[in-house]
Formats: sequence, structure tokens, C-alpha cells
Amino acid sequence: MNSRIKQYILFALIAVAGYFLMNNHFIFNGREVHLLKKTSYHLHYTFYSIKGKRPSTIMKVSYLREAGIGDLLVELGIMDETQRTWLESEYAYE
Repeated sequence: MNSRIKQYILFALIAVAGYFLMNNHFIFNGREVHLLKKTSYHLHYTFYSIKGKRPSTIMKVSYLREAGIGDLLVELGIMDETQRTWLESEYAYE
């Protein structure tokens, strides 16, 4: 009986971890990790490093752009609000 309960608990923990991975982007900037909420459940770009990348390269990724990576880049000082607006309009139809 105890082993069956432990199996259920383990299964529940694995399911919660999977749900968390499918629901968030983990954005790495050096040693810092930032979470972005995904717009839908998928595993595309779950882990993404922005270190050393140009803002235009980062903004090309539609999954990240839809999740709000532009706001994070402005918050981190990697680009300004004007550049964010321009890049979002530039890649809006890709």
C-alpha cells in the first residue's frame, strides 16, 4: 500500500514538472534566469540563452516574441522601447 502511494506521488510530481516546463520559457542571461509565460503549451524554445545575441536575433523567434521577450529585453537594458516597437512591427508577420 505504501509503495503504491509513493508511486502516485512520484507520478504527480513528474506531471507537475512537465506542466511547468510546457508552460514557461527559461531565459538565460549569463547566470541570471528569467521566466516568461508561454502563450500555449509546447516545448519550443523552453530553454533559451540571450547572452551575446543581438536584439534583432532574439526578436526573430515568434514563440519568444509572443511571450513578451521584448519587454524583458527593455527591462534588462538590452534595447530601448523604440527599438522594441520597431522590431515587433518588423517581425510581426513572419
